[in-house]
Amino acid sequence: MKKGIHPEYRPVVFRDPGADFAFLTRSTISSSKTIVWKDGKIYPVVDVDVSSASHPFYTGRNRVLDTAGRVERFKQRYGRS
Repeated sequence: MKKGIHPEYRPVVFRDPGADFAFLTRSTISSSKTIVWKDGKIYPVVDVDVSSASHPFYTGRNRVLDTAGRVERFKQRYGRS
């Protein structure tokens, strides 16, 4: 690989606030937010909407993700008058 053209590959915490679930892995994604992990070190944190702790396929139960009223806005905009 050429040096100096690839993004930094480092430990990052991905957090699902809706399910109160987080995991540490390596990624090239950047974030301005940080978190103190269980080992006492500070890592960048990325908040995600869905993880294995909240996805219906893994949990076996449905979860409504429409927190911003998107369906209602769609019906208002494109619904029959």
